[in-house]
Amino acid sequence: MKTSHSTLSELAPVRVLAALLERLEHSAIPVDAAQYRAVVARLDAALRTAKPSDALRDLLAEHPAASELYENTRYEVAGLCRSPLDASVAAEQQARTVIQRAMQIPRESSANGQS
Repeated sequence: MKTSHSTLSELAPVRVLAALLERLEHSAIPVDAAQYRAVVARLDAALRTAKPSDALRDLLAEHPAASELYENTRYEVAGLCRSPLDASVAAEQQARTVIQRAMQIPRESSANGQS
């Protein structure tokens, strides 16, 4: 998916709301519940109109709270489903390889005759 100028401008409200939600999430000062709900509701509405794109993927990667909201309201696009399938499969294969290697390395205490 390519990012066009129109996609970036369409995502401007999403970007502003996502940044605001991040600030609320990490605020040292207690946040008013009504304000928090209002921001989440507006961001959710903005995300529902956003078309899937590289720009949206990048925006969600930059704003974990917005990404969590997006995934929690759209189970069909949660987690690895938003990632290209090839990258997901490669990551899974790499993890299996690392786990298999780790299982084959003798533990140091076993090698010394200790248990």
